[in-house]
Amino acid sequence: MSVIVMKPGLLTSLQDGGRLGYAALGVGRAGAMDWPAWRLANALVDNTKGEAALEFTLTGPTLRFEQPTVIALTGAPVDARVGDQTLPGWTRCVLPAGSVLQLGGMRHGCRGYLAIRGGFATAAVLGSQSTDLNARIGPFDGRSLQSGDRLEPGAGDPWPPLPSAKTLQVMRWGLDPQPWFDYGRTPLALWRGHHFDQLDDTSQQALFKATFALSKDSNRVASRLDGQRLNLRRPLELISEASVPGTLQLPPSGQPILLQAEAPVTGGYPRIGQLAAVDLSRLAQRRPGDTVCFRETTLDEAAQRLAARRQRLQRLLDHIERRLESA
Repeated sequence: MSVIVMKPGLLTSLQDGGRLGYAALGVGRAGAMDWPAWRLANALVDNTKGEAALEFTLTGPTLRFEQPTVIALTGAPVDARVGDQTLPGWTRCVLPAGSVLQLGGMRHGCRGYLAIRGGFATAAVLGSQSTDLNARIGPFDGRSLQSGDRLEPGAGDPWPPLPSAKTLQVMRWGLDPQPWFDYGRTPLALWRGHHFDQLDDTSQQALFKATFALSKDSNRVASRLDGQRLNLRRPLELISEASVPGTLQLPPSGQPILLQAEAPVTGGYPRIGQLAAVDLSRLAQRRPGDTVCFRETTLDEAAQRLAARRQRLQRLLDHIERRLESA
């Protein structure tokens, strides 16, 4: 019994925690852009094995569910409907067989996540079900979803209400998205990269004072930033070095590029900064035209913030598990 894609939405793909450990082979991570939103969507449907979810951008897909299905929506707020009934986000819903879920546009933010109980039964490539759209690796030959695609649900543990689910059911409680979604547009934390000192004095100051705009050319590989041109003191001739999501590069155009989930594993542009990993999910929710600015941080502070978020997230995951057990 399948989940049928009636309309694919914009850049909808299967994503999990990423394809880690293969950079030496030239294979990047991919994976969910907003990692906490992906993880919490899975938790709400009681998935605990890193199951893949659907990630969609700006506009969501329309899907038909041939069997009763437990779902959760997280990430950016999206207009979600089954027939004339509106579905809330950040909670769990049970869809009866034959339901058509319509996910429309996002009021703000950029990426949403749809998890289903048991995940999706697609083959893992190098240990991950993530779709690397740039490298063409993963489900559906590494492409985004298209109309007519069929997704088979994975084998989750039985959940008693499903056999008798004939009407849409919404769980009585949900999560507050506020701590996990960047409503405030506060500055992103960046520490100085290996080539920061090669920027001229004006550009060094501008990096932490200027406001940039996310370019329409941004994608899962990188966020391109338009705004004040940054300049080097003198041209640099560099060999390619390792790069990771969050690396801030400066191409000859003078407009910075922040690498994202599908970042190449090497690159030859000057590395003028590194975004704190804890802020990658916040960057992922900026849409074209949104502003981006940076505050200076250190490696130690970035590590402490990441550890603190992991602790908060784990406490919430434990709370969700207890609530579901008592439901």
